[in-house]
Amino acid sequence: MPVVIYPPAPDGGRRVRVGDRFVGMAYTVLDVVEFLRRSGPEGLAAVEEADVVGAGWVEWQGAGPREWPR
Repeated sequence: MPVVIYPPAPDGGRRVRVGDRFVGMAYTVLDVVEFLRRSGPEGLAAVEEADVVGAGWVEWQGAGPREWPR
C-alpha cells in the first residue's frame, strides 16, 4: 500500500495519503506515524518513527522526512 507525504504547505503541514485515501495533515514525523497506526493495514499498527523515516515504501515529495518548515 503506497504511502505518500506531500510537499510542505505554507503553514508547514504535509498532506498524508495511505493508498487512495488522504488521512490527514502532518506537522511532524510522529503525526505520520500516528496516521499510519490508525489508517494503515494491521501490519502498520506497531510502526515507529525510525520505520517511517527509513522506509522505502514511504514516498516523500518535495522534502525529506526531516524537513518540516514552520
